[in-house]
Amino acid sequence: MSYINRMLLDVDTGIDDALAILYALLSPAIKVEGITTGFGNTDVDQATENTLRVIQAANCGYEVPVAKGAAGPLKRTFPGAVPHIHGHNGIGDAVLPPSRVQALEESAAAFIVRKVNESPGELILVTVGRLTNLALALELDPSIASKFKKVVIMGGTVYAPGNITPVSEANLYGDPEAAAQVFESMVPITIVGLDVTQQTRLTKQHLSDLSRDVAPNKREVFDFMNAALQIYFDFYAFSNDFDGECPMHDPLAVIVAINPSLVRTETIPAAIDCGDGYTAGMIITDRRVRAVVGRPVAFCLEVDQEKAIAELLSIFTKGER
Repeated sequence: MSYINRMLLDVDTGIDDALAILYALLSPAIKVEGITTGFGNTDVDQATENTLRVIQAANCGYEVPVAKGAAGPLKRTFPGAVPHIHGHNGIGDAVLPPSRVQALEESAAAFIVRKVNESPGELILVTVGRLTNLALALELDPSIASKFKKVVIMGGTVYAPGNITPVSEANLYGDPEAAAQVFESMVPITIVGLDVTQQTRLTKQHLSDLSRDVAPNKREVFDFMNAALQIYFDFYAFSNDFDGECPMHDPLAVIVAINPSLVRTETIPAAIDCGDGYTAGMIITDRRVRAVVGRPVAFCLEVDQEKAIAELLSIFTKGER
């Protein structure tokens, strides 16, 4: 099979990360050349184990190396997992068999550097967790900034409210210094933030309808997804008053990476606030005529949410992969 998009994923495998991984592994348009893990939704060890188990369940037909990364932020303290959102095991307390393989001995940062240098200009990196691993990779080899095909980041917000503070989103709030390093580099970044992810919602009705059309070889991963999502639905019913709906933050980033026509982007000079309090990790956009703050960054501001959800669910109805 000829893959159009060669991809690296950087994850902190919670519920929506698991769906993002499944989409990438089961999409015939993507070859996942490696997954790096970090802290965030859960601790790095649990995130790594979850990632290995999801890869095994996907049964995508090729090997996917996993490299364990950062256990905490560059300069701050990791406050711990969020079991009220992602369950005690990070994947909604759904159960997958233990993985038969282990993560590489190589660190996530070293793995990113090696893979990008082996295939300059060919790899898409999609980050759906804190930006710590990418920041550490840039410290190891600053030259990789110009060697990505593109980097798509699930994180931040421009106009939508934050989900940790009124103005800050979890991935950037979780390590503002790492986010600042990435924003200050020459990495070609596209931000898939809360402006679009909060609008792209999977519903219980979607799952009910999909259950009738799941391909036989996708039943196991569908049942896992269905089980994992229940705590996610409960959390968003409480936090956002979403009735039977939950946003697909991380899957949307992977979908947009290969389907950019699903979003409208705007390029705005931007920087990251590394202070404390409410604005930690906030994206500062300079929309003045003569902007002097930050550097140009592509932000996704509108999304065709129906097509995005249809694309996500399509992987469960196709027999291939």
